[in-house]
Amino acid sequence: MIERYNIPEIDEIWKNKYEVWLEVELAVLEVMHEDGKIPSDALERIKKKARVRPERIEEIEKETRHDVMAFLKQIEEEIGEDAKYLHRGLTSYDVVDTAISLMLLRTIEIIEKDLEKLLLVLKKRAEEEKYTVITGRTHGVHAEPTSLGLKFYSFYSEFLRAKDDLLRVKEIIKFGKLSGAVGNCAHTSPEFEKRVLEKLGLMPEPVSTQVVPRDRIARYLFTLTLIGCAVERAAYEIRHLARTEIGELEEPFLPGQRGSSAMPHKRNPIVCERLCGMARMLRSYLGVSLENISLWNERDISHSSTERIILPDASILADYMIRKLTWVIENMRINRERMRKNLDITRGLIYSQRVLVFLMEKGIPRDRAYTIVQENAKKTQRKDFLTCLLEDERVLEVATPEEIKSLFEPEYYIRWVDEIKRRVDG
Repeated sequence: MIERYNIPEIDEIWKNKYEVWLEVELAVLEVMHEDGKIPSDALERIKKKARVRPERIEEIEKETRHDVMAFLKQIEEEIGEDAKYLHRGLTSYDVVDTAISLMLLRTIEIIEKDLEKLLLVLKKRAEEEKYTVITGRTHGVHAEPTSLGLKFYSFYSEFLRAKDDLLRVKEIIKFGKLSGAVGNCAHTSPEFEKRVLEKLGLMPEPVSTQVVPRDRIARYLFTLTLIGCAVERAAYEIRHLARTEIGELEEPFLPGQRGSSAMPHKRNPIVCERLCGMARMLRSYLGVSLENISLWNERDISHSSTERIILPDASILADYMIRKLTWVIENMRINRERMRKNLDITRGLIYSQRVLVFLMEKGIPRDRAYTIVQENAKKTQRKDFLTCLLEDERVLEVATPEEIKSLFEPEYYIRWVDEIKRRVDG
């Protein structure tokens, strides 16, 4: 990941993969010791001496052109004669895939915490703005009044689902393998594999090949992609409502910030635009992970190069997006005066459905009521919708002027907001 968007805590997990490989190798040695296959003093010496030196591994790999072999050789240099116990009965991806599962689980813990912070910020905003009336839009066109708080509750609800997805995928990822070159435990045993993985907090892959099946990783990437799409939806909404002709929401614009090198007045929604772009990247990573599911026979290496990129990068991107959206929501500017002004742009047409329902309740057949409302709506270029209705004899035959005026109250449209909130809260 480029430094501009890096999350150091996650980056450290993936940069230190050799340490996790060593963690797996040591867990294997501990079970070998329990089985009497390695003396206590040898195990203690190995634990004391084994140190990862990434620079040396990279130097050796120039010759071996095999990172696990380079890693093992570097550890052998550290521990000396006791290296004869190391990596016994294992294949490279026993170590690599088990380590990937551990690194993914540790990454998920960070993402979970940041997702919790975002949920708190969204819920707070939703509570604060649940009685704020805003124009609801469909197809980009004014539809009916709604609650700004409901928008935030909608985002909150989506991220609650994302949290549930993350918890589920954690269980899907919690598998490793020590089943050897083709997955049949030829040089270990299923019981041995189970005991080692238990020490690492993992479970054995029920049926592995040389690798853990890649659908597990694809499910992780799919979960991150859904999180990215949720971030993108919120960012798109903020971008749209920040447009000059709307001006209802605005992402933070800090002191000293510049919006354009040419136009000093510009206050562009650059963070939300950035988040939308990043969602595209996450979707592209998902496509790669899906391609990685089908490997030749018991395994080929076509997935390996891609996973070195997509696993750390997608993890960092998703968490970066969560953190940035949290910052935007927490510090955004809300222009309630503009929201109220925008409600009147259509001269009352946003109340058309309420008028339609009212006329039907008064006994006018739906198609005729629809025609009455539509014909009056077409006149609003010259006068407001309420005035048009008050001048229509067909309407006055079934309703008093006071009844008609009462249909033009925006607060009517947010009367169920607390009930909807209770559904979100469960």
